[in-house]
Amino acid sequence: MKAVILAGGKGARLRPYTKILPKPLMPIDDMPILEILLRQMKRSGLVDEVILTVGYLEELLRAFFRDGERFGLRIRYSFEESPLGTAGPLSLIEGLKQTFLVSNGDVLTTLPFTDLVRYHRESGATATIAMHSRQVKVDLGVLQLDGSNRVTGYIEKPTYNFSVSMGIYVFEPRVLEYIPPNEYLDFPNLVLRMLDAGEKVVGYPFDGYWQDLGRREDYERAVDEFEQMRPQILGES
Repeated sequence: MKAVILAGGKGARLRPYTKILPKPLMPIDDMPILEILLRQMKRSGLVDEVILTVGYLEELLRAFFRDGERFGLRIRYSFEESPLGTAGPLSLIEGLKQTFLVSNGDVLTTLPFTDLVRYHRESGATATIAMHSRQVKVDLGVLQLDGSNRVTGYIEKPTYNFSVSMGIYVFEPRVLEYIPPNEYLDFPNLVLRMLDAGEKVVGYPFDGYWQDLGRREDYERAVDEFEQMRPQILGES
């Protein structure tokens, strides 16, 4: 199976670190976050080829990961000359003729890829989105209003539950039909296009460990948590 890893972003929220390193090369203990993801894909037994979509500081990614031989994977690169969003880079990749994985390059998780792919295939969906439950607590009183600003309710310091995308997907090749060549497109808009066309899109619920490294506080938390969770994340004894 092929896997596409999105590694071309500038990581603006992690500056100044990402002024000199692309976000997928940010270290978690003794290895970059992207190396952890590659090792997990290899261990799953599903993935034999990885395509890295690159742009910002792409020469550093190429120099570090090369052809993937030392990870037991074939790695090739797809270069985007200008930013194409999160979904747009898929339009530049050739050879995605069968079910394939897509992942952000800055995800730390214990998600089992085999279970995700099995769920996707059994569902008969065009696209499956790995999802995680997140709570957002509002430490204020929240007013409920009608169209004329008349108060219809008052909730003191509510907590809201959301199912959020983990940045990991399983796609059928026809997903590419909804991505215009070389145009900017993000995943939310891609999903809405597919839903409008009547495609089946499902979520895969995962309640294990997941951390996105988008913000500095998330990155620092992931570094601390990896020390305790390394055996589960990497499958080490």
